[in-house]
Amino acid sequence: MPPTTEDQLQRRAAIRKLLLQGPATTQASLVTALEALGHVATQSSVSRDLREIGAIKTAHGYELPTDEGTGDDQVAAVADLLRTTTAAGSNLLVIRTGIGAAQRVALALDRSGWPGIVGTIAGDDTIFVATESAHAQKNLVSRIEHATRS
Repeated sequence: MPPTTEDQLQRRAAIRKLLLQGPATTQASLVTALEALGHVATQSSVSRDLREIGAIKTAHGYELPTDEGTGDDQVAAVADLLRTTTAAGSNLLVIRTGIGAAQRVALALDRSGWPGIVGTIAGDDTIFVATESAHAQKNLVSRIEHATRS
């Protein structure tokens, strides 16, 4: 019998509580922790739940984004995943990441709230960042460099 909406809401609340205690290294570890708390969970349901509650995967594991963090903090949290940043034209930035990390880095940029970012498109290890202007592109490169040095 599939879980009810109430079951999903309770499971998501339990995931939030678990993530507030610290990062979860894998989805499987969350499944185990949820089952210990009496929740029915599978890897696929946990994956959907993580996406629904807005959890992000960082170098430490799955975490809830912090509201008090600045855009610099968001990008600094994924700094170890960045490889290169290259300007392409006057308002496009190409960012290379470690394999499988582009979406995490793009999400950090999207959530940073930095001015001048129009949008991002992420593949597996490459991100295209559209900026409002050449000036916004230069500012973004500087901000990324600053955030990753911290």
